[in-house]
Amino acid sequence: MKKTQANILIIDDQEDILFSAKMLLKKHFETIHTLSNPKNVVQLLAENTINLVLLDMNYRIGFEDGKEGLYFLKEIKKLSPKTVVILMTAFGKVETAVEGLKSGAFDYVLKPWDNDKLLEAVKKGVDESRKHQKKNASIDSVNTYFIGTSPVIKKAYTLADKVAKTDANVLILGENGTGKYVLAHYIHSVSNRKENAFVHVDLGSLNENIFESELFGYAKGAFTDAKTDTAGRFESAQNGTIFLDEIGNVPIHLQAKLLQIIQTKTVTRLGESKPRPLDVRIITATNLNLKQEVGIKNFREDLFYRINTMEITLPPLRERLADKIPLAEFLLNKMIVKYEKGKVTFDEKALHQIEEHAWNGNIREMENRIERAIILCENDSIKVADLDLEIITRYEENQDDLQLSDIEKITIEKALVKNEYNISKSAEELGLSRASLYRRIEKYNIITP
Repeated sequence: MKKTQANILIIDDQEDILFSAKMLLKKHFETIHTLSNPKNVVQLLAENTINLVLLDMNYRIGFEDGKEGLYFLKEIKKLSPKTVVILMTAFGKVETAVEGLKSGAFDYVLKPWDNDKLLEAVKKGVDESRKHQKKNASIDSVNTYFIGTSPVIKKAYTLADKVAKTDANVLILGENGTGKYVLAHYIHSVSNRKENAFVHVDLGSLNENIFESELFGYAKGAFTDAKTDTAGRFESAQNGTIFLDEIGNVPIHLQAKLLQIIQTKTVTRLGESKPRPLDVRIITATNLNLKQEVGIKNFREDLFYRINTMEITLPPLRERLADKIPLAEFLLNKMIVKYEKGKVTFDEKALHQIEEHAWNGNIREMENRIERAIILCENDSIKVADLDLEIITRYEENQDDLQLSDIEKITIEKALVKNEYNISKSAEELGLSRASLYRRIEKYNIITP
């Protein structure tokens, strides 16, 4: 019998379960990995493309609430969204497995399992994984990265191209939703490390109690439940890139730990004394003003200078006037592939709303609205009601919209003065068409000679 080409990972703390599942599945599938400690999944996913994970939901004796399984399910989906996860749970804990389905699991099987039912579930999961691969190949065939033509964004990506070929540390600044993760991944993808791991760590959501064990790893016996030697996120990124997102949220007492790694290019696991050499490119990002944070002693000055050999600021969408429509169409194309839709376009009024909308939530908000629209639209045309922008705009007018309008007005006035009120030159500098610039001059009652 010919085996199906698939990489399958089984995670369970009971060796007999791992052995039984492996013996069953290796008759049908090409490659089977096993892990007794789910914390090692970070390193394994960084080093291998896994099609399907068979994940147990409980790992500590006396704890059978499934919370650990749900936690690692979310970690796996975050690290490798294309990987299909099937949960394993004891009879009587089905409600926890159902909660797992809501969090992104593909299916669940009951322990002790029926061999035929387990095989059927895994085969369906592998088929689903292949659908994901085809779909993502289609998405990748559409430009993976949207850069745009606005001068402010072109400047950011020009800097990124220059620094990518070096090993210099990069600090990416920008509001929430401006594409800091995308830029970090772009730098990695055009660097000499592109064939190695890109490890994303959301420092803002990392609990202080597990900060060191997650980032630096630990030795067996370093603390309760440390059953095996485990590599941290830095080691998982060896020879590749580690992206430390929301670095401005790291407490001051933990910043020294990061500084030491960056300075010495080594990492010491908890419970060990011997440092391990690191060859890792470090990219960091934050939406905070770090210079201001340094001034009020919330961020170490020495760490600040270590992480920003090159500083790149991503502009908010309100400063990328020419990119709003092309970006919306780029995101629409991605959603068309994701949801397997036919030809779908924005109607004229929707395009006008997209262009005029403030987009306080930046690209993330736009992507969310377009995804909602493609789900709701009843034909091949997305209308204003599908985007739900009218409600949002009315809300924003009670918040920051006047301030945003003032910023846009001032930007246009500066460009006009600089170019001696030459509409063509001003429009080119702003990245707008002449018609769009005229509309804004009229909207803001800008007086021109």
